[in-house]
Amino acid sequence: MRQHRVVAIILAVGACCCGVRMRPQPGAPTPAPAAQPPIFTGYSDLTWSKIIPELGAKSPEIAILHVDQTTQATQLMIRTPAAIHVRKHWHSANETHTMIRGTATLACDGKRAKLGPGSFNLMPAKMVHEAWLPAGSLTFITVDRAWDINWVEGPSTAADLGTSPSRRAHRR
Repeated sequence: MRQHRVVAIILAVGACCCGVRMRPQPGAPTPAPAAQPPIFTGYSDLTWSKIIPELGAKSPEIAILHVDQTTQATQLMIRTPAAIHVRKHWHSANETHTMIRGTATLACDGKRAKLGPGSFNLMPAKMVHEAWLPAGSLTFITVDRAWDINWVEGPSTAADLGTSPSRRAHRR
């Protein structure tokens, strides 16, 4: 009986102490309620659309993961069923690339960089860039406003399939 009383007292003191610690201090910020519910989406649940429909089954595909309703900031993924040179283009917003699968080569401002799985880069808004993506690659992309693509020399064509940075340089 005495043991039950001790346990009850310990629980009561613990509950009181927790209550004291949980009370906000005067002047402390109050957490804002969540603006939207969390999103949980599996890879198999994504909706993929062809970026260049003229390339048929070899077209890179895009899945929009989320668009912020206020800023239009967008998170998306691009996958490539076939190796492709993504011709020079630019976006209206700052863009980041994080390679999930495959090793891509990105070029801008006269510089080239290879990005393997886990690698990251930032392309400032309106910076002209191009990429060589291997077959089976997966890239996670974010933009801080609405996502768009503005082709400098027109979109990639069937001639750009299967090309690598070195082969492309020799074709010019």
